[in-house]
Amino acid sequence: MAILRVAIPSLGDGGLDGKRAGHFGHCDVFTFIDLEDGEIKEITTLQNKEHVQGGCMVPVNLLAENKVNALVVGGIGMRPLMGFRSVGIDVYHDAVRADIRPVVEDFIAGKLPMITDNDVCGGGSAH
Repeated sequence: MAILRVAIPSLGDGGLDGKRAGHFGHCDVFTFIDLEDGEIKEITTLQNKEHVQGGCMVPVNLLAENKVNALVVGGIGMRPLMGFRSVGIDVYHDAVRADIRPVVEDFIAGKLPMITDNDVCGGGSAH
């Protein structure tokens, strides 16, 4: 089975024991969890790039370049969601917990739903 690389927007230094960032585009780093057969093989972090004007696609391209297969977010806008879909990155939803480790455990267990168009953030939504 191929390695599955999951990206989680993170605060500070990230890592498995780190905290998640509320807005993926403005996170400090992305924590990458490399999974093989449902087991964590490697954990790395990648510095996010500056979110400039029209920058919704900056993290999309960054994650695509780094061979990410899946992304777990608390919320996302439609433009970046469409961008991730266009590069073949599945986007999963977990808006509840701030800690990275339990989110990864739920992802491995298949408990996280894929985000739908109804879950996206919009102006004035409750996210």
